[in-house]
Amino acid sequence: MIKVIVVGNGMVGYKFCEKFIAKSGQEKYQITVFGEEPRRAYDRVHLSEYFAGKSADDLSLSTVSWYEENNILLNTSELITNINKEEKTINTHLGKIHTYDYLVLATGSSAFVPTIEGVEKEGVFVYRTIEDLDAIITHAKKIKKNGSTEAAVLGGGLLGLEAAKAVYDLGLNPHVVEFAPRLMPRQLDKGASDMLQAKIEELNIKIHLNKSTQYIAGDEQITGMMFAEEEFLKVDMLVISAGIKPRDELGRISGLEVGVRGGIVVNNQMQTSDPFIYAIGEVALYNHMIYGLVAPGYEMADVAAEQILKGDKTMRETIDMSTQLKLIGVEVASFGDPFIENENVTAIVYENKLAGIYKRINVTKDSKTLLGGILVGDSSDYNGLFQIYSNAMPLPKNPEDLILGSRGGESSTLGNVMDLPDTAVICSCENITKGAICCSILDGTSETFSDVVKRTKATSGCGCKPMVADLVKATQKSIGKEIKETICEHFKYNRQELFDILKINHYNDFYEVIDHHGKGDGCEICKPVIASIFSSIHNDTANKHVTTQDTNDRFLANIQRNGTYSVVPRIAGGEISAEKLMVIGAVAKQFNLYTKITGAQRVDLFGAHLDDLPKIWKILIDNGFESGHAYGKSLRAVKSCVGNAWCRYGMDDSTTFAIEVENRYKGIRSPHKLKGGVSACIRECAEARGKDFGMIAVEGGWNLYVCGNGGANPKHAVLLAEKIDKATCIKYLDRFLMFYIRTAGPLVRTSTWLEKLDGGLDYLKEVVVHDRIGIAETLEIEMQKLVDTFECEWKQVIEKPRLMNRFRHFVNSDEKDDSIEFVSLRDQKMPKPW
Repeated sequence: MIKVIVVGNGMVGYKFCEKFIAKSGQEKYQITVFGEEPRRAYDRVHLSEYFAGKSADDLSLSTVSWYEENNILLNTSELITNINKEEKTINTHLGKIHTYDYLVLATGSSAFVPTIEGVEKEGVFVYRTIEDLDAIITHAKKIKKNGSTEAAVLGGGLLGLEAAKAVYDLGLNPHVVEFAPRLMPRQLDKGASDMLQAKIEELNIKIHLNKSTQYIAGDEQITGMMFAEEEFLKVDMLVISAGIKPRDELGRISGLEVGVRGGIVVNNQMQTSDPFIYAIGEVALYNHMIYGLVAPGYEMADVAAEQILKGDKTMRETIDMSTQLKLIGVEVASFGDPFIENENVTAIVYENKLAGIYKRINVTKDSKTLLGGILVGDSSDYNGLFQIYSNAMPLPKNPEDLILGSRGGESSTLGNVMDLPDTAVICSCENITKGAICCSILDGTSETFSDVVKRTKATSGCGCKPMVADLVKATQKSIGKEIKETICEHFKYNRQELFDILKINHYNDFYEVIDHHGKGDGCEICKPVIASIFSSIHNDTANKHVTTQDTNDRFLANIQRNGTYSVVPRIAGGEISAEKLMVIGAVAKQFNLYTKITGAQRVDLFGAHLDDLPKIWKILIDNGFESGHAYGKSLRAVKSCVGNAWCRYGMDDSTTFAIEVENRYKGIRSPHKLKGGVSACIRECAEARGKDFGMIAVEGGWNLYVCGNGGANPKHAVLLAEKIDKATCIKYLDRFLMFYIRTAGPLVRTSTWLEKLDGGLDYLKEVVVHDRIGIAETLEIEMQKLVDTFECEWKQVIEKPRLMNRFRHFVNSDEKDDSIEFVSLRDQKMPKPW
């Protein structure tokens, strides 16, 4: 057997093994892996999820038996101390000697620790391994026990912000300290960085820029950081995440060529200065660069495997550093050259400080070529933009359309995914092309999306899942295969088919449905979907199908991170009397609830114990309130401006109209949440064009807009009808909402539904406005039935004692959960940090 030894069992070392065993001819080779950590390879990209409850096993890239099943010898907790190139041997710290035919160095990198006085003190950590995280968790518990919650992270780049998220998840108050004048200076321009900083600071994470740390204060344990100009930051923990340095010590010891600033020099075959030794990942210096992203490392692993097996694959001359990720809950992406500025380039920038969105694309002066870009707050267009950039595809007539969201019911970025060349890389991490995905379906080896993922490994690393899914569907359609999105493994039907099955057969029980049309006992996916369909057909409340609801619908309130619940009474159109405001205040005071006005013009009451919910509801209902359905996939609210009753610009009574519409559609369950808005003029104070449906008063009536949304991936609503009266508006809304309820998939917002709807906006207009397929009257009748049979779910509970039993913390006791603790927050309260 030909011996291949891999030094390093991180993500890239593991990927080398995975790529190698999948190739032809590997049967003649024996792979042996050495890792100095005490466990098998794990996912460092998602290391911060360890703080959110994931275990080391959850983060593992393989099962315990994977190495043995693939004839790979794994040695953990064993450090390689020397390489003898002439003898082709390695030495371990245990005194063992092993011979090799080929040696692959995948030792990765270690955390870069600046030479600052005091870095050796207790309470100073690096953020690199699970052992580092365990040490951070232990120290966090210690300082919290002593009453301290202040912690700093040194570094405002990708790694630093990941570490800040980890510190935040531990219930500490993070301070991000960055030497540069902005966050993520290598990926973002000033505008993007400012937007990211604003979003992060909303979480009470403090940002300190332009800070040069002089020394770390304290005797044996850190007590703070001293910056230049005698500025002092008091903290009891410091996590250093200021970059990486390649683990190239084995290369130096053995005489391999090493770069001036570190890294083992390799050629485009991943060979070092010794042709039998390869280097891959963050230890490899390729084209004078160390690449800290996982995608280049995976490509290096594939090239090395191919070369050892006598293949001809080599590394590309230019490595693309485009990336898409989420940092502390904020979507961030960059591609191409995000900073390019010269006389031949135009930068087009869209900035929405209210929504926290910044988008920049760089195009040539002739508007024909996309050169790069940056996205912060909304990276939903990244895949399409990256394909246009990487495949030099033509731009629309108005290039700014690429970053202004969906307009006119059509995608403004990439059109048909099938228009991409076969060489287009769809999955950057695994370097999977469009041709590879299509061929896996065309040659019969894959039939479904899951088959494609299993065969190609696409979607396992980067954010390419939506594009892979679209490509699978398009390829299936091109060869006449049935395209079906079943809701889960227990049903072979999609949501629309199940809607028809339940309606035609008059089913009203989940287990009756699964007995006749499914298999098994169901799951947390299909049970809430079918419960929602029952509600959409019969207007059943969540109280009728309690056991098949998710937690929020089961308890008619949103569960919060400490196990308490929030209560949101309906305030139709945002209009409320002084008397009702005082009722809400009295309830909040009586039950010691945190209060906050929401963006939907309602008041949210946080911190309610489970057994207090019915008591709170009774007081609210007795004073004219009802459930606001903030917990359900249903209408949340219809936002309004004050209209012509008060505003000198108002062209109609928007508040009255909003109240009528909200009271009409309240409680109606749908595939996803619904939000509406009514503005009295084109100044748009109610943000109607950022809702699932919205009306704007104009000369001659109302303009009706549909299929917009705010949130993480905002979309402008599109014009369905213009200058219509209120009655026609309601008629079209009835048809539109019922058509959406009937045909959309589970958890699909109206904007996404429209983008996927065959015929798009034109077809929707034909159905809703022109009744082309003759179902308008049926849709109106079905909607009217739902409107006429509305019942308040909260009122049902307090009027029927048998429904009260589920609102108890413990089955055998009426006691409250005494593990729930709060701390003070600006004269109110918040959950005690973990």
